[in-house]
Amino acid sequence: MSRARGARGVADSSGRVRPTIALLMNNVVGDYQSEVRAGVERAAQAQDVNLLIAFAFGELLAPGGKEGAAWNDLYRLIGAEMVDGIIIASSTLCHHVGIEATRAFCRSYAPLPVCSIGMAVEGVPSLMIDNALGSELSVAHMADDHGRRRIAYISGPANNEEAQLRARAHREALSTRSIPLDERLFAFGEFSIDSGRRAMSEILSRGVELDAVAAANDRMALGAIEQLKAQGLRVPEDVLVCGFDDVGVARFAKPSLTTVRQPTKRLGELALETVVRMVAGEAAPELRLVEVDLTRRESCGCGHEGRASRWPSDLAEPRGPRSSAGARAALELSLKRAVTVPAGSLEGWAGALLSALEAELAGEAGRFLRALEALLDVARREGVLLEQFQAVISLLRAALYRPIEREGDAAVNEALEPIWHAARILVGSASVHTEGEQRLRVELASVELSYGSRGFSTCLSLPVLRSMLAEELPRMQFSRVAVSLFDNPQRTMMRSFFLMEEGREVEPPPARFPARHLAPPGFLSGAGRWSAIAFPVASGEVEKFGVAVLDSRANEMIYDALRLQLGAAMQGAALHREVVRQVELRERLEQEKVREESRVAARIQTSLVPERLDVEGLELSAIMKPAAEVGGDYYDVIATPGGGWLGIGGVAGRGLAAGLILLMIQSMVSVMARSGLAESPRGILIALNAAVYKNVRTRMERDEHATLLLLRYERGGRVTFAGAHEGLLVCSARTGRCARIPGAGGLIGAQPAIDALTRDDELVLEDGDVLVLYSGGVIEARDAHGEPFGPARLCAAIEAAQAAPVDVIRDRILGEIEGWCSSPDDDITLVVARYRAPA
Repeated sequence: MSRARGARGVADSSGRVRPTIALLMNNVVGDYQSEVRAGVERAAQAQDVNLLIAFAFGELLAPGGKEGAAWNDLYRLIGAEMVDGIIIASSTLCHHVGIEATRAFCRSYAPLPVCSIGMAVEGVPSLMIDNALGSELSVAHMADDHGRRRIAYISGPANNEEAQLRARAHREALSTRSIPLDERLFAFGEFSIDSGRRAMSEILSRGVELDAVAAANDRMALGAIEQLKAQGLRVPEDVLVCGFDDVGVARFAKPSLTTVRQPTKRLGELALETVVRMVAGEAAPELRLVEVDLTRRESCGCGHEGRASRWPSDLAEPRGPRSSAGARAALELSLKRAVTVPAGSLEGWAGALLSALEAELAGEAGRFLRALEALLDVARREGVLLEQFQAVISLLRAALYRPIEREGDAAVNEALEPIWHAARILVGSASVHTEGEQRLRVELASVELSYGSRGFSTCLSLPVLRSMLAEELPRMQFSRVAVSLFDNPQRTMMRSFFLMEEGREVEPPPARFPARHLAPPGFLSGAGRWSAIAFPVASGEVEKFGVAVLDSRANEMIYDALRLQLGAAMQGAALHREVVRQVELRERLEQEKVREESRVAARIQTSLVPERLDVEGLELSAIMKPAAEVGGDYYDVIATPGGGWLGIGGVAGRGLAAGLILLMIQSMVSVMARSGLAESPRGILIALNAAVYKNVRTRMERDEHATLLLLRYERGGRVTFAGAHEGLLVCSARTGRCARIPGAGGLIGAQPAIDALTRDDELVLEDGDVLVLYSGGVIEARDAHGEPFGPARLCAAIEAAQAAPVDVIRDRILGEIEGWCSSPDDDITLVVARYRAPA
């Protein structure tokens, strides 16, 4: 009996209500995720069912609380009210929360039909590749075919079930061959290129002999190759390398990667078919294993696509496709084996191509090339790797080649060569064209994201954000979009924030609706089949604003980037509301004494001081001492992966207005830097200036402006900087001397645009170098005779303490300033950083 009900759709002309199936995964970006999604989407179209793809970056919350388990807001909203069955890409979630938590998550959707991909879950139909077979094929090839005995292994995360299965099978394959297990040859990775590089470095650092490496996925294998090369080892001459998965980048690496190919798209197709059968009341097996095979390439020494281009052994004397029925069948089978195609696509292609070749040989000129061109076009649309058809041409050429034994053999071979040559050109051209199309799509998506990212990052109100969505989303190829925000603290109700139909913004309905519906009534229903992607609108793991649902035809990278941009924009709007609240506070305080206003301003200024000074590779110390009459100094230290951001500046003015402008600057710089969308200090300064100018001049009706020097620090020592402030000082560890380096930029908020004035400059720090950022109050502090402290005295103070800890350098500078001027008229702000190069 079908579970489909009318709440999820409208009956078609036959009275059937189309089922809706959900696919839950950690992201839509990634080789594995893309393949799974493609397989599920293909099957959903074939089965004529609606598809809802939900990703939340694996942000599952651990079980707990009175209700037993509390899941991520988006995942917990999906249930029987909106879908008839659920596919869970468990292998993409388990390394976020662990195996048992993921299994509990899968079971939590009962009694809905559920299918797990990549992890066996008791009581839930599960699909997995034969991981044991894959590891056996990898070891067998390196040990049996190449005679290698010292095979290192890079495993996936310890809390990932597929990683555990592959590692266990690797050990068993070694044991079966009586190859001693050396734990020094084993290391863990995290399924990324960087982790593969680190794991390989860890193994090599143990001083252990090795002649081959197997990795639990391709990206770790590619990282291992990079590390082996870095340490002077050649692949495959010195060390063989084998991966697992056969992702796209494996084919284009240098050397190309030998790997265990898993039919990921087929897993997605089977999962959708399984859930559809369960929705219809049919039973499904609890566990189904899908076979894998080995693709031999250059990293094991077997050369390019060695798996495919072999003449069948039962055709001892190839003469042509018509030589016998058995020979033709064997040739057709060899052609099929040469090309990996998704299940259910390109049916009968090998036989049709052979028939076209027979027609060509019978005198129908051009028939073969036309058939090949049509086949390549269909294969391209089905996502088949077109360069595999080069092996098909090789097989056919071998089949029709005639040894020079009798008169006419040489002429036949010579007559066929132009056909093979033209066929290879055709395959090569189609392959290059397809790769170019894919690259163009990625580049276009990147361009659209770059246009939108700056605007999203500086959206300071919800109306502005709504206008930005209406302008940018159609350019990103979206036609149907619903962004809805939670409307109560329990996050059980929503209200529509933005709605788009057929590429145009429409007025959202005013009424609230249950959050479990994900979108306003009618958006996820209708007579036609639909496919949509949903993701949380959030900032980090704490601020949950709502849910976005979009049609699924855009480039995959756009969805994750848009998730970050929307979250950053919502957070920016929330910060802006706080700024507005502070402005309103200013208006109420205008009638109070200046002392009270200064006290509030001081609290704003000091509250912006970062609580922690923690950036990898930098020893940091900082201080800000407000003057008796509060000024407008600002500094910030923001840690990011692989480096961080440092900023220092000040508002030209005093009191509460200066504090509010500082709050704007700090919040916007923080959002842009932490979101990962910022490209350079110049880009942030330009976007910041446009927003501050509008806010200060139009909304606050003030004319204050600010100086700001912004630095982007990278762990390797490179510092990119821009902005108009006092510049920066670098005291060299080698020479012990200071150098003052000015920045290039315009004043923030003084004019509508500062693009022409602002420039990124770079410097590279060496180990032990000291970097000092300072405010104008440092060098402008005056003694009793009115003489300023000046840059020369500042440099002398730094050079005198250059080898001391950064706290000592900071205090040495402060002590000399206080000795020079007992009561400065301006704020004193210092940031002292010593660079420590990686070991």
